[in-house]
Amino acid sequence: MAGAPVTAGSGGAIAVGAGPQKHYTVQQQPPAGSCHYRYEKGEPLEDPKCTPGAISPAVTQVNLKSTICRKGGYTKDIRPPASITGKEKKLNAASYGYKGPMGEAEYDHLISLQLGGDPNDYRNLWVEPADPGHTRSQGINNKKDPVETKLHTAVCAGTVTLAAARQAVVTDWTTALQTLHLN
Repeated sequence: MAGAPVTAGSGGAIAVGAGPQKHYTVQQQPPAGSCHYRYEKGEPLEDPKCTPGAISPAVTQVNLKSTICRKGGYTKDIRPPASITGKEKKLNAASYGYKGPMGEAEYDHLISLQLGGDPNDYRNLWVEPADPGHTRSQGINNKKDPVETKLHTAVCAGTVTLAAARQAVVTDWTTALQTLHLN
């Protein structure tokens, strides 16, 4: 519902970031070693203290058709350049104590860009390790991406509100589809 409060997994409001920028700058990350992965059903999850999620003020329930649901896409126009995210990924890896190969981990938006997550707010980004069982050197492989796509499809079809999809992700992306009865 438009105007309904959006709450994070801890019960608080999801932070609102700066939104898309013409010029992005490298964002400060949590201190090295201060973030800790959680695991649900073997899947790596973010530390909610370090990565609680942040939404873009540019995407609302009212303007879905002109933002995340528009033909031709939305995310490619607002994604920060690799020259910024590459530096942030290294810093965030230190925050999480990630020691694996950088090419095997994704610098991931907790609330995806296709759900109106903030493109470059440190609260919405984390180094997501590859899924258990992933074959090394096979590129990024995680089960979160198809969840995000199903949520995006449901939001654009009007089956689920934007706020509900975002809330389900910040609570636990591994159960988001079940929570919203989309599986």
